Amino acid sequence: MKTVVFDLDGTLADTSGDLIAAANHCFRAMGAGDVLDPKADAGIALRGGRAMLTRGLEKLGRSDEEELIDRYYPVLLEAYGDEIDRHTYLYPGAMEAVVALSEAGYLCAICTNKPEALAETLMRRLGVRDHFAALLGADSLPVRKPDPEHLFETARRAGGLPERCLLVGDSDTDRKTARAAKVPSVLVTFGPSGDDMAALEPEALLHDYAHLGGIVRDLIGEARG
Repeated sequence: MKTVVFDLDGTLADTSGDLIAAANHCFRAMGAGDVLDPKADAGIALRGGRAMLTRGLEKLGRSDEEELIDRYYPVLLEAYGDEIDRHTYLYPGAMEAVVALSEAGYLCAICTNKPEALAETLMRRLGVRDHFAALLGADSLPVRKPDPEHLFETARRAGGLPERCLLVGDSDTDRKTARAAKVPSVLVTFGPSGDDMAALEPEALLHDYAHLGGIVRDLIGEARG
Protein backbone atom coordinates (compact mmCIF):
# COMPACT_ATOMS: atom_id res chain seq x y z
CA MET A 1 0.00 0.00 0.00
CA LYS A 2 1.03 3.59 -0.61
CA THR A 3 1.28 6.20 2.12
CA VAL A 4 0.53 9.92 2.02
CA VAL A 5 2.61 11.42 4.81
CA PHE A 6 1.75 14.88 6.10
CA ASP A 7 3.76 17.44 7.97
CA LEU A 8 1.67 19.03 10.75
CA ASP A 9 2.50 22.67 11.49
CA GLY A 10 1.71 24.86 8.50
CA THR A 11 0.49 21.89 6.45
CA LEU A 12 -2.51 20.30 8.17
CA ALA A 13 -3.05 23.10 10.66
CA ASP A 14 -2.09 26.70 11.27
CA THR A 15 -0.50 26.42 14.71
CA SER A 16 1.36 29.73 14.53
CA GLY A 17 -0.93 31.66 16.89
CA ASP A 18 -0.42 29.30 19.82
CA LEU A 19 3.30 28.95 19.11
CA ILE A 20 3.78 32.74 19.06
CA ALA A 21 1.82 33.02 22.31
CA ALA A 22 4.14 30.49 23.97
CA ALA A 23 7.23 32.33 22.76
CA ASN A 24 5.89 35.65 24.00
CA HIS A 25 5.26 34.03 27.38
CA CYS A 26 9.02 33.49 27.51
CA PHE A 27 9.86 37.02 26.43
CA ARG A 28 7.53 38.43 29.08
CA ALA A 29 9.36 36.31 31.63
CA MET A 30 12.58 37.97 30.43
CA GLY A 31 10.96 41.35 31.06
CA ALA A 32 10.71 42.21 27.37
CA GLY A 33 6.95 42.01 26.74
CA ASP A 34 5.39 40.50 23.61
CA VAL A 35 8.26 40.56 21.12
CA LEU A 36 6.83 38.43 18.29
CA ASP A 37 3.86 39.44 16.17
CA PRO A 38 1.24 36.75 15.43
CA LYS A 39 0.99 37.77 11.78
CA ALA A 40 4.42 39.09 10.84
CA ASP A 41 6.26 36.26 12.60
CA ALA A 42 3.90 33.40 11.69
CA GLY A 43 6.44 31.91 9.27
CA ILE A 44 9.21 31.66 11.86
CA ALA A 45 6.75 30.19 14.36
CA LEU A 46 6.29 27.14 12.14
CA ARG A 47 10.03 26.50 12.24
CA GLY A 48 9.81 25.64 15.92
CA GLY A 49 10.46 26.93 19.41
CA ARG A 50 14.18 27.52 19.14
CA ALA A 51 13.73 29.47 15.92
CA MET A 52 11.16 31.73 17.60
CA LEU A 53 13.41 32.35 20.60
CA THR A 54 16.30 33.13 18.27
CA ARG A 55 14.23 35.59 16.24
CA GLY A 56 12.95 37.31 19.36
CA LEU A 57 16.43 37.76 20.80
CA GLU A 58 17.55 39.20 17.47
CA LYS A 59 14.73 41.74 17.63
CA LEU A 60 15.81 42.66 21.14
CA GLY A 61 19.44 43.07 20.08
CA ARG A 62 20.38 40.20 22.39
CA SER A 63 21.43 37.58 19.85
CA ASP A 64 24.71 37.13 21.75
CA GLU A 65 22.78 35.68 24.72
CA GLU A 66 22.38 32.22 23.17
CA GLU A 67 22.21 30.54 26.57
CA LEU A 68 18.70 31.99 26.93
CA ILE A 69 17.49 29.73 24.14
CA ASP A 70 18.41 26.58 26.08
CA ARG A 71 17.08 28.05 29.32
CA TYR A 72 13.68 29.09 27.96
CA TYR A 73 13.02 26.32 25.45
CA PRO A 74 11.51 24.01 28.15
CA VAL A 75 9.49 26.98 29.43
CA LEU A 76 8.16 27.55 25.93
CA LEU A 77 7.16 23.90 25.52
CA GLU A 78 5.31 23.92 28.83
CA ALA A 79 3.46 27.12 27.98
CA TYR A 80 2.59 25.78 24.54
CA GLY A 81 1.31 22.50 25.97
CA ASP A 82 -0.94 24.38 28.38
CA GLU A 83 -2.63 26.37 25.56
CA ILE A 84 -2.02 24.17 22.53
CA ASP A 85 -5.33 24.64 20.75
CA ARG A 86 -6.57 28.10 21.70
CA HIS A 87 -5.82 29.68 18.31
CA THR A 88 -4.91 26.65 16.17
CA TYR A 89 -7.19 25.56 13.35
CA LEU A 90 -7.12 22.92 10.63
CA TYR A 91 -6.78 24.31 7.13
CA PRO A 92 -10.01 24.27 5.10
CA GLY A 93 -10.56 20.94 3.40
CA ALA A 94 -7.61 19.23 5.07
CA MET A 95 -9.51 16.49 6.81
CA GLU A 96 -11.94 16.03 3.94
CA ALA A 97 -8.89 15.31 1.77
CA VAL A 98 -7.46 12.87 4.33
CA VAL A 99 -10.77 11.01 4.56
CA ALA A 100 -11.05 10.85 0.75
CA LEU A 101 -7.51 9.47 0.45
CA SER A 102 -8.23 6.83 3.09
CA GLU A 103 -11.44 5.82 1.34
CA ALA A 104 -9.46 5.50 -1.90
CA GLY A 105 -7.13 3.02 -0.20
CA TYR A 106 -4.14 5.18 0.70
CA LEU A 107 -2.61 5.10 4.16
CA CYS A 108 -2.32 8.52 5.83
CA ALA A 109 0.28 9.42 8.46
CA ILE A 110 1.99 12.38 10.11
CA CYS A 111 5.73 13.09 10.23
CA THR A 112 6.46 16.26 12.19
CA ASN A 113 9.39 17.94 13.90
CA LYS A 114 7.06 18.90 16.75
CA PRO A 115 7.73 16.77 19.88
CA GLU A 116 5.62 13.61 19.60
CA ALA A 117 3.66 14.09 22.83
CA LEU A 118 2.63 17.62 21.83
CA ALA A 119 1.66 16.46 18.33
CA GLU A 120 -0.42 13.64 19.79
CA THR A 121 -2.12 16.01 22.22
CA LEU A 122 -2.91 18.54 19.51
CA MET A 123 -4.35 16.02 17.07
CA ARG A 124 -6.54 14.52 19.78
CA ARG A 125 -7.73 17.97 20.93
CA LEU A 126 -8.64 18.72 17.32
CA GLY A 127 -10.49 15.40 17.19
CA VAL A 128 -8.68 13.99 14.16
CA ARG A 129 -5.93 11.70 15.49
CA ASP A 130 -7.77 8.51 14.55
CA HIS A 131 -7.68 9.42 10.86
CA PHE A 132 -3.91 8.79 10.74
CA ALA A 133 -2.35 5.34 10.86
CA ALA A 134 0.88 6.64 12.42
CA LEU A 135 2.32 9.80 13.95
CA LEU A 136 6.03 10.37 14.49
CA GLY A 137 7.49 13.48 16.09
CA ALA A 138 10.90 15.05 16.46
CA ASP A 139 11.82 12.78 19.36
CA SER A 140 10.27 9.52 18.12
CA LEU A 141 13.57 8.37 16.59
CA PRO A 142 17.26 9.26 17.03
CA VAL A 143 16.89 11.27 13.78
CA ARG A 144 14.29 13.67 12.43
CA LYS A 145 13.49 15.50 9.19
CA PRO A 146 15.30 16.18 6.90
CA ASP A 147 16.82 12.75 7.59
CA PRO A 148 14.82 10.46 5.27
CA GLU A 149 14.65 7.71 7.89
CA HIS A 150 12.12 9.80 9.81
CA LEU A 151 9.85 9.71 6.76
CA PHE A 152 10.58 6.06 5.96
CA GLU A 153 9.78 4.89 9.49
CA THR A 154 6.54 6.88 9.47
CA ALA A 155 5.46 5.02 6.34
CA ARG A 156 6.49 1.67 7.86
CA ARG A 157 4.53 2.25 11.06
CA ALA A 158 1.51 3.22 9.02
CA GLY A 159 1.75 -0.14 7.28
CA GLY A 160 3.12 1.05 3.95
CA LEU A 161 6.30 0.58 1.95
CA PRO A 162 8.79 3.44 2.53
CA GLU A 163 9.70 3.77 -1.12
CA ARG A 164 6.04 4.14 -2.11
CA CYS A 165 5.15 7.22 -0.09
CA LEU A 166 4.66 10.91 -0.76
CA LEU A 167 5.30 13.84 1.57
CA VAL A 168 2.96 16.81 1.89
CA GLY A 169 4.66 19.73 3.62
CA ASP A 170 5.26 23.46 3.76
CA SER A 171 8.97 24.10 4.10
CA ASP A 172 12.47 23.60 2.77
CA THR A 173 12.89 20.92 5.45
CA ASP A 174 10.06 18.90 3.92
CA ARG A 175 11.47 19.41 0.43
CA LYS A 176 14.92 18.25 1.54
CA THR A 177 13.42 15.23 3.30
CA ALA A 178 11.56 14.07 0.22
CA ARG A 179 14.56 14.68 -2.02
CA ALA A 180 16.82 12.66 0.28
CA ALA A 181 14.21 9.88 0.36
CA LYS A 182 13.82 10.02 -3.43
CA VAL A 183 10.04 10.31 -3.16
CA PRO A 184 7.72 13.08 -4.43
CA SER A 185 6.93 16.14 -2.37
CA VAL A 186 3.85 18.35 -2.45
CA LEU A 187 4.23 21.78 -0.85
CA VAL A 188 1.21 23.80 0.25
CA THR A 189 0.95 27.45 -0.73
CA PHE A 190 -1.70 28.58 1.77
CA GLY A 191 0.57 28.60 4.84
CA PRO A 192 2.59 31.58 6.12
CA SER A 193 5.52 30.70 3.83
CA GLY A 194 3.38 29.86 0.81
CA ASP A 195 4.90 32.45 -1.51
CA ASP A 196 8.32 30.79 -1.16
CA MET A 197 7.25 27.25 -2.04
CA ALA A 198 7.54 27.44 -5.83
CA ALA A 199 11.25 28.29 -5.58
CA LEU A 200 11.85 24.95 -3.85
CA GLU A 201 10.71 23.14 -7.01
CA PRO A 202 8.60 20.36 -5.48
CA GLU A 203 6.93 17.81 -7.70
CA ALA A 204 3.66 19.67 -7.08
CA LEU A 205 2.25 22.75 -5.37
CA LEU A 206 -1.04 22.49 -3.49
CA HIS A 207 -3.20 25.60 -3.50
CA ASP A 208 -6.38 23.94 -2.20
CA TYR A 209 -6.88 20.61 -0.41
CA ALA A 210 -9.69 19.80 -2.84
CA HIS A 211 -6.99 19.07 -5.43
CA LEU A 212 -4.82 16.76 -3.32
CA GLY A 213 -6.40 13.48 -4.40
CA GLY A 214 -5.68 14.13 -8.07
CA ILE A 215 -2.12 15.23 -7.34
CA VAL A 216 -1.45 12.09 -5.31
CA ARG A 217 -2.73 9.84 -8.08
CA ASP A 218 -0.62 11.67 -10.65
CA LEU A 219 2.55 11.37 -8.59
CA ILE A 220 2.36 7.88 -7.08
CA GLY A 221 -0.55 6.21 -8.87
CA GLU A 222 -3.55 4.44 -7.46
CA ALA A 223 -3.36 3.32 -3.84
CA ARG A 224 -2.69 -0.32 -4.64
CA GLY A 225 -1.20 0.08 -8.09
